[in-house]
Amino acid sequence: MLTSTYVGNSLRVRPLTTTLTKGPFVNPLFPENYYEPVIGLAMFLVTLFVIGKLLVPRLQKTLAERADAIDGGIMRAEEAQAEAWNLERQYHKQLEEARRDAARLREEAREQGAQIRAELRAQAQAEARHLIGAAHAQIEADRQATLAQIRMEIGRLSTDLAGRIIGESLEGEVRHTGIVERFLDELESRTREETGADR
Repeated sequence: MLTSTYVGNSLRVRPLTTTLTKGPFVNPLFPENYYEPVIGLAMFLVTLFVIGKLLVPRLQKTLAERADAIDGGIMRAEEAQAEAWNLERQYHKQLEEARRDAARLREEAREQGAQIRAELRAQAQAEARHLIGAAHAQIEADRQATLAQIRMEIGRLSTDLAGRIIGESLEGEVRHTGIVERFLDELESRTREETGADR
């Protein structure tokens, strides 16, 4: 280092001597032995080269891997979340479709049940009408058979009674003339007229 002092009006510069060193001041930028800074600079460059070529790429690779792992983890988490949202939407959509299908099936079942009830009711009514018609036909046939039988019995009894009153047998004559049949027909028509007038 240099020291400056004023002597009168002029400035004097002289090398500073320290109390630690005996001798003149040495400038660190321009030392007396030039090989030390050159060796120091060479060592610095070698160290810089080793760090730049070996350590920095490894550090960058490690940092890139960590960044990829973090970004990949975030991306995978986002993808998993998006997939979960999609699955949830699909689930809700399928659930809604299942509800609609169930409602449609219930409605179809109601309609089919109503249709089956109507068909069974119509079938039961048709069977009932058929049975009632068959019963009426059977009753009418039984009535006609009973009437025919009663007519024959009344005719026989009337002929026997008339024969006892007259004292002769009238069976052959009655058969030829149909007197009893006419009498019964006349009696039946009067009965119908009387019942029709009563109503």
